[in-house]
Amino acid sequence: MELDVNVHLKYQLPAPADLLLQIEIADLADQKLQWSKLDTSDVDHMAHVTADDGLGERIWIRTDGEFRCDYTARVIVDRPVLDISALEAVPPHLLPGDTVRYLMPSRYCPSDEFQSFVAAEFGDLQGGARIAAMRDWINTSFSYVPGSSNAQTTALDSFVQRQGVCRDYAHVLIALARASTIPARFASVYAPGVTPPDFHAVAEVFLDGTWHLIDATGMASADTMARIGIGPDAAGVAFLSVFGQITLLEQTVSVTV
Repeated sequence: MELDVNVHLKYQLPAPADLLLQIEIADLADQKLQWSKLDTSDVDHMAHVTADDGLGERIWIRTDGEFRCDYTARVIVDRPVLDISALEAVPPHLLPGDTVRYLMPSRYCPSDEFQSFVAAEFGDLQGGARIAAMRDWINTSFSYVPGSSNAQTTALDSFVQRQGVCRDYAHVLIALARASTIPARFASVYAPGVTPPDFHAVAEVFLDGTWHLIDATGMASADTMARIGIGPDAAGVAFLSVFGQITLLEQTVSVTV
């Protein structure tokens, strides 16, 4: 699938500040970047650095006053949609070293708090069948409510409230997967059909020796997503981290087939 991505961001900074931006599509074997262009207002400093696990890049920016950023790209996504329920889990002692960190609780995914629930609700299922059941449970049990969560909302908060946005759906699935001893991480992606149009968040789980994208909101399938970056949770892969003060003026994200 060929996707066109257009992002426009505008902010006001009252004083010089450092920004860590992650909005560029990662060029990978299953998503080949055809072309891209990043255009910003004048800044004091700009440098690309490698993102988590070497998947994609972040950009350090030093600026003040009005900051504008426009990003356009075209990417070809060549990724099959697999039946997750048919995939096997990898026994913990056979997991590759770089997946182990994604078994552990993290800031927004306190997976150790979910072990009793997972055992009671999904204990008769294993591997991908359990992941599929947990995905479906979240999709049917939660309400997608823009504005119902904030930057402090954890998977446990969302679990109690039974509502949230894509970020929250991903956090809950990640926490449930880790509580099942299945590595899971947070993926920031672009995908068409997301409502409202925005940066999208999904989970990525390690089954049958590789990573698989899973959207508990049901808005996107694996063959329509272009990864931006990955991390233990939203804190590690925010599209913008600000070390200073900033005010949002404009933000639009468009993804078309």
